[in-house]
Amino acid sequence: MSHSLLHHRGQMSEAFRTVIFLSASGGLQDAYTYIGRGKVFANAQTGNIVLMSQSLFEGDFARFAHYFIPVLSFALGVAAAECIRLRWREAQRVHWRQLVLLAEIVLLFVVGFFPAAWDMGANAVVSFACAMQVQAFRKVHGYPFASTMCIGNLRCGMDSLVAFGHTQDKSLLYKALHYFGVILVFALGAGVGTQCVAVLGAKTIWLSCALLAVSLCLMFIKEELAD
Repeated sequence: MSHSLLHHRGQMSEAFRTVIFLSASGGLQDAYTYIGRGKVFANAQTGNIVLMSQSLFEGDFARFAHYFIPVLSFALGVAAAECIRLRWREAQRVHWRQLVLLAEIVLLFVVGFFPAAWDMGANAVVSFACAMQVQAFRKVHGYPFASTMCIGNLRCGMDSLVAFGHTQDKSLLYKALHYFGVILVFALGAGVGTQCVAVLGAKTIWLSCALLAVSLCLMFIKEELAD
C-alpha cells in the first residue's frame, strides 16, 4: 500500500475521517424519518418513489402526497446545494461545502422542534437537507461514493474487491475497504437512530446535527479550496 494512498492530499471533505461522520449522520437521518416520522425515507428516494407510484395507482392521493413531497424536496435540495457551489466556489475564507454543511445542520436542528403533527414538513426538510449533503459530498479519498445511501457503495465495493482478487493490486483492496467502511458506519448510524427515536423522539435528529458538526470542524483543518 503506497504512501500516497495512506496520506491522501485532497480536500478534507474527501478525507475518510470526515466521511465517517457524514455517513453515520446519513444512516441516522433515514432511521429517524422512517421510524419516527411516518415511514418515509429521507435518503432512499427510490423507496419513496415506489410507494408514491403505488399510492397513485390505488387512488390514495393523500398517501401519494406523503411520499411525493420528500421526493420533490430532495430534488430542490440538490438544486440548492448546486446554487451554493456556483455562488461561493471562488470564496477564499470559507469553502462552499462548509456552507452547505452549516445550512444542513441548521435545518435539521429546527426539525427537532417539529411536533408529530408536522411529520410531513419534517420529512420534507430532512430530505432537502440530505440532498444538499448528497450533492456536496461525493468522494472519499478521490473515490466516488454516497454518504446517505448504500447501493452505489455496495456495488463499487464488490467491484473493487473482485478486481483485487483478479489482479492482487492492493490499491483496489484499499478502495473496497473504504466503501465497506462507509456502509458499516451508515448502518451503525441507522441502528443508533432507531434506538434513540424510542427515547428522544423528534429530538433524535439533533444527534445527526452533532455528527455533522464534527465533520464541519474537521473540514477547517487545512482544506484546499478547490471546486
